Amino acid sequence: MNYDSIFDKAIDRLHAEGRYRVFIDILRNKGAYPNARCFHGHNGPKPITVWCSNDYLAMGQHPKVIGAMEEALHDVGAGSGGTRNIGGNTHYHVQLEDELADLHGKDAALLFTSGYVSNDATLSTLAKLLPGCLIFSDELNHASMIAGIRNSGCEKRVFRHNDMAHLEELLAAEDPATPKVIAFESVYSMDGDVAPIHEICDLADEYNALTYIDEVHAVGMYGPRGGGISERDEAADRIDIIEGTLGKAFGVMGGYIAADKRVVDCIRSYAPGFIFTTSLSPALVAGVLASVRHLKNHSEEREAQQENAATLKRILTDAGLPVMPSTTHIVPLMVGDPVRAKKISDILLAEYGVYVQPINFPTVPRGTERLRFTPGPAHTEAMMRELVDALVEIWDRLEMELRQAA
Repeated sequence: MNYDSIFDKAIDRLHAEGRYRVFIDILRNKGAYPNARCFHGHNGPKPITVWCSNDYLAMGQHPKVIGAMEEALHDVGAGSGGTRNIGGNTHYHVQLEDELADLHGKDAALLFTSGYVSNDATLSTLAKLLPGCLIFSDELNHASMIAGIRNSGCEKRVFRHNDMAHLEELLAAEDPATPKVIAFESVYSMDGDVAPIHEICDLADEYNALTYIDEVHAVGMYGPRGGGISERDEAADRIDIIEGTLGKAFGVMGGYIAADKRVVDCIRSYAPGFIFTTSLSPALVAGVLASVRHLKNHSEEREAQQENAATLKRILTDAGLPVMPSTTHIVPLMVGDPVRAKKISDILLAEYGVYVQPINFPTVPRGTERLRFTPGPAHTEAMMRELVDALVEIWDRLEMELRQAA
């Protein structure tokens, strides 16, 4: 058996399909986001502008967050000392779980090391606890949700994206006594569209199903206190389990669920992905705690981000570039070819100092490859116009068609 050959062929396939992923070597400039330094492809750092960060509100740069992390680091040290069972239940973790439960109007919350882990651990454990459970999953759910469903070993039913008629058809076909979970996202991050939460909850009520919502691209971003789309749409009380991340709008790292205390206690007690992993560093948790508290009481970051997203969509549209329809802060630009998407990204970085990663299969379906822009509160209109001018020039260089102005 030639193991090296197998691995070489696997990588060669990605290169041949134009979807080999290159991780760009950068350092962000503290306090100056979206400015950063790039070390990729040249000697020494080159100044760039970041356009694809999931630190949507630049809270990873906020003085309150950095100050809280520094204070915790000097107070308790770097690491947590192990799992929460063995290393101890650091008080920062207890405080943050209380804040997150309050944010979503739930009895309790539970921290994980990432949003991926919180989805995988919770969904797989939940389904194992419910005998004969069926999970109804939106076809565009994140890979972490799919992994959790697969790892549960339960049966699943995949419904067409945001298609309530199809979801009801699938629910109606099952035994009313069968335990059911409807798993979906609030904001779908590659298209920027939103789930019809109340309609899903109506079906859950009718067919006696639990609801599980992934709010990772919405927490911090929507609602008066940053509770997500479920808070904005006044639906949080109808959702059984709300899952979120601490690494996007909150700007640090980690994941969590918020739910009834019995559900949280079951996941805490049965999920291997929680029980057997070292807990988040207290410094990280302290930073998130400061971020959550700030965004509960301040909306200026959200408002500036939404205004900038709307401005970028308008400028892209006016230039005839194929911006995809989006009702959220996500600004996707359709390319439709993996090689071209990578080429555009490479030119932007090398010639214009613009960093945006191409999004290829399996993150999006083949033939829908795109660039995904996430303007933050500190992106200026001048930056946007420079970006759009660069894109128009590259579109022309690669002989790609622009849309005609309306």
